[in-house]
Amino acid sequence: MRITVLGGGPAGLYCSLLLKKANPAHDVRVVERNPPDATYGWGVVFSDRTLAAFQEADYKSYKAITSHFTLWDAIDTWYRGELAHCAGHVFAGLERKMLLALLQQRCRELGVTIEFSTEAPSLDWLGEADLLIAADGVNSLARRTHEAIFQPRLTPGNARYIWLGAEKTLDAFTFIFKQSEYGLFQVHSYPFSGTTSTFIVECAEDVWRQAGLDQMTEAESVAFCERLFAEELRGHRLLPNNSKWINFATLTCARWHAGAVVLLGDSAHTAHFSIGSGTKLAMEDAIALANAIEQYPDLERALTEYELARRPVVELFQAAAAESQAYFEHVQRYTTLPPAQFIFNLLTRSKRITYDDLRVRDPRFGAWVDREIAATPLAPCDGQDTAGHTDHALRQFAPPPAFTAVELAGLRLPNRIATLAPACHTEGPVTSSGAALVLTPALAISAEGRIAPDSPGLYTLEQAEQWKLLAQGYHAVGAALGVTLNHAGRRGATQPATAGAQFPDRPLRAGAWPLVSASPLPYTPRSQTPSELTREAMDGITADFVAAARLADDCGFDLLTLSLAHGYLL
Repeated sequence: MRITVLGGGPAGLYCSLLLKKANPAHDVRVVERNPPDATYGWGVVFSDRTLAAFQEADYKSYKAITSHFTLWDAIDTWYRGELAHCAGHVFAGLERKMLLALLQQRCRELGVTIEFSTEAPSLDWLGEADLLIAADGVNSLARRTHEAIFQPRLTPGNARYIWLGAEKTLDAFTFIFKQSEYGLFQVHSYPFSGTTSTFIVECAEDVWRQAGLDQMTEAESVAFCERLFAEELRGHRLLPNNSKWINFATLTCARWHAGAVVLLGDSAHTAHFSIGSGTKLAMEDAIALANAIEQYPDLERALTEYELARRPVVELFQAAAAESQAYFEHVQRYTTLPPAQFIFNLLTRSKRITYDDLRVRDPRFGAWVDREIAATPLAPCDGQDTAGHTDHALRQFAPPPAFTAVELAGLRLPNRIATLAPACHTEGPVTSSGAALVLTPALAISAEGRIAPDSPGLYTLEQAEQWKLLAQGYHAVGAALGVTLNHAGRRGATQPATAGAQFPDRPLRAGAWPLVSASPLPYTPRSQTPSELTREAMDGITADFVAAARLADDCGFDLLTLSLAHGYLL
């Protein structure tokens, strides 16, 4: 085949050499707008799993790449001026410029034609080809040309970041959280050579503006960051490279190929830099595309199989990246947490690393988290000091986290196990199965606010008396009882109660749900959104919430939870 690759980044070069290696008869041509020694950014990161895929795809380039790696197996976190170390995170860093040079050399060995400093004004300018591989990044010409088919969607992030280098050698991936007079700044930094590290500075949009960074030049921004992180840099300089404060944009596409045009890497998708997977995903795309073309003679079948193989993998990474991105965009809200809890939250932010993973990766770190959380002082309960006796013992040994006491809004719980009460309690005593907290389903605050005719509620004295008995039952077995109040709102049921209908007789017993009053009130489904409700109606609903909360207090509920989800009117 005659194959044109638009874009000479890692994805385009790697796919070209794999295609040429698989079939030397292919005529593979790479068109790159930049000169061979130009690059933007600093280092790239690979995991051990990625390296296994490289080894299998092309051993010669794998050996060349890995021989230049900087390896580390830990994450360091600077928080409140203190350093915490967590081992067991094996990654490798490589200078992006070096990676490109190695891939360019391998392409030349295999006979791939590379045209540098060549800007393609249009796809037609590229000439005839059996296959056009668009590896030209997030601003892809090919994707823009066929936008109606690919249906791209770019979602900008809410934080600002600048990609810098640092003349400092690190021995771990390093997070830095630094409070300033303008607000919180955070750093993502990792080594990629024996002399230099990547140094990404990020902050919220309002912090960026308050610091005046929106008015600063590149040099002024670098000087600002050097002053802010002077303690952590210890005299080392920060290095710019066409560095700008930008918002990260997440790209998704409805399709990845159109006819003989296929998207590769950042042309098809992006994932937030905080999970370090951009180059990894792009080069794994290249492996999958080359394998599909080699396996399926029919081009349309090959491109379809490539997309089917890669899209689920990419979407999983994008989901994890979205969780990580949201964490960093709102990290200020977590800065009241003590160090162990903050750092545990940081390391598990994307859901790819769990509590158990951390215990396996670094038992010392996991034990430290358990001890620190178990020894966190709780507020005195009933006039007694509940914290003093824990300091020495729990600083050395800690119970499993589920059996560590916790305080929620002034309510002290002996463990962290919560359970939902059964929809309808059967004969026999109430039991919490050892859970410290039992939660009710969402209770309607009025008859008109029910999700369905038989939804449980808390808006009559009869219901309140039944809930009071239930609370007494759970208190007798040592459990607290929590309640959630809701109004159906625009999620209201669509089936009104039949006029005069009687509900099944439910004998009152400890634990039975007080579903409705003895004389069911007329039920009218609601479908209004808050903007469609009159002020008078909204005032009435507000009053119903207040009345239900007071009834819950009188019933002996220990905790009131507020849910703003599912379109409920709160």
